[in-house]
Amino acid sequence: MTQLSIIFLGTGGSWPTVKRNVTSVAIKRAGEIILFDCGEGTQRQFQKSRLSYMQISKVFITHFHGDHFLGLPGLIQTMQLNDRDIPLHIYGPRGMDKLVKQLLSLGYFRPNYEIFSHEVDEGDVLDFNEYVIKILRVEHGVPALAYALEEKMRPGKFNKPRALELGIPEGPLFSRLQRGETVTLETGKKITPDMVLGPPRKGRKIVISGDTRPIPEMVEFAKNADVLIHEATFDSSLEEVSWEYGHTTTVQAAKIGKKADVDKLFLVHISPRYISTRTMEREAQKVFKNSFIPKDFEETEVKFKN
Repeated sequence: MTQLSIIFLGTGGSWPTVKRNVTSVAIKRAGEIILFDCGEGTQRQFQKSRLSYMQISKVFITHFHGDHFLGLPGLIQTMQLNDRDIPLHIYGPRGMDKLVKQLLSLGYFRPNYEIFSHEVDEGDVLDFNEYVIKILRVEHGVPALAYALEEKMRPGKFNKPRALELGIPEGPLFSRLQRGETVTLETGKKITPDMVLGPPRKGRKIVISGDTRPIPEMVEFAKNADVLIHEATFDSSLEEVSWEYGHTTTVQAAKIGKKADVDKLFLVHISPRYISTRTMEREAQKVFKNSFIPKDFEETEVKFKN
């Protein structure tokens, strides 16, 4: 079973504080790290975590405000100084191609490894073999995106008693059947996966809102997600300010999480004005009890439901 973990490298918004760095979320899936946003200082956050930035295969930028992408130049150059030799793919909204060209021309830097930029938009579905990344356009005053990582359907549960009953010996044939392969026994009898596997099971789903006002489309986009990571820059007393600057309050995010019927809601992009977030977390939990405000470096494993 493939392990899937979320590591919150930066949970603050606007500028770094003593307690929170700016936005960056890493998803570690087996030996791959998929990075969502890369605010300034993200490379140092990696060094203080258990993660290796050399395992990053893809970076998804939600929008081009500095607290979401200014960590890219340092991260890209640090990878080269550590002899990276595999490609890096960077995805983002309109303007991503131009931005990457600018990043790669800063100072005297010239990458020795390949860096590919990709401009994406609402409705795109990026297929990465075992999972897809879906994209939603959000409302923030500049081109901005939300992302959903959805694992593909996986095989049903293996029925060991049934397999033994059919004369399949324990060992490699069990594994091949679980991978969806048809096997042939020494007797010449063919065994297909459907003979020993239950119905296909859903994979896991993680949704990242990026910066946005509360929008109704987010409810459907995040429907039944295992985890929704939604910005909540302000508490509910600052709803008008939040709307003016294109952000969401804790209560508004909690309402979205509840309507979307997600398992867990993590609130991020906390304004530097807040030293303590306990009050913010409590007001969100009054609306949706599985609401949490993570600290930098907090990690959560996303397990299969069945």
